[in-house]
Amino acid sequence: MPQHLIRKLQQFAPLSEEDGRALEDAASRKVRIFGAHQDVIREGDAPEHVNLILEGWACRYKQLEDGRRQIISFFLPGDLCDPHVFVLREMDHAIGTITPVRLAEIHRDQMLRLTDEHPRITQALWWETLVTAAIQREWTVNLGQRTGLERIGHLLCELFIRLRGVGLTEGDSCLLPVTQVELGDATGLSNVHVNRVLQELRSRELIVLRGKRLSIPDLEALQRVALFNVNYLHLEREGRRLEESHLIPG
Repeated sequence: MPQHLIRKLQQFAPLSEEDGRALEDAASRKVRIFGAHQDVIREGDAPEHVNLILEGWACRYKQLEDGRRQIISFFLPGDLCDPHVFVLREMDHAIGTITPVRLAEIHRDQMLRLTDEHPRITQALWWETLVTAAIQREWTVNLGQRTGLERIGHLLCELFIRLRGVGLTEGDSCLLPVTQVELGDATGLSNVHVNRVLQELRSRELIVLRGKRLSIPDLEALQRVALFNVNYLHLEREGRRLEESHLIPG
């Protein structure tokens, strides 16, 4: 069931019950399971469908010939791995799993039918695409301008708030199944630097890490330290504003 996707898209457009059923149908036709650290699709492959993460974490990444890797984004439950990726002749990046992942493969014909027959879904996907681009801009700033402490703190704030948006937090805590190496690949920091930053965040009581669980006792304090402004995630019920301005058909 794509309940996390539906919950996320509801932030951008008020979906009807019929819209929800259409998404459920599209997401139930072909479901695949991957183990941790497996490629879902490789650079150079021809994409034929859109991948929807139902359970688990994945990432988009680029890898150089000598093995160095840059994680470009994290995919969480409810994330579509590029809703219009099938227009590309070949992939210019890879998508790999972080944890065991259960995903739905939505064929291009199903995706086109969804957008043709359900204007609210189309509107929500426009917003979802814009938010993805906004996240990418913020990651660019992270790599180019923020300190190591700010980079890690900013990423933890983002992941926590994105998980909270789809109902996957418990109070001030959430799962964080990424390794220090993966945090480094996402922030351009060495494993040693990541370890040092995490120790500093702990010592300042900004985060608590127990196994694969992250707690943020004072989210606003961590946001201040990380120079984090939540506005780029556009979570303030944009769908309601669009409906009131008649940009979404009733």
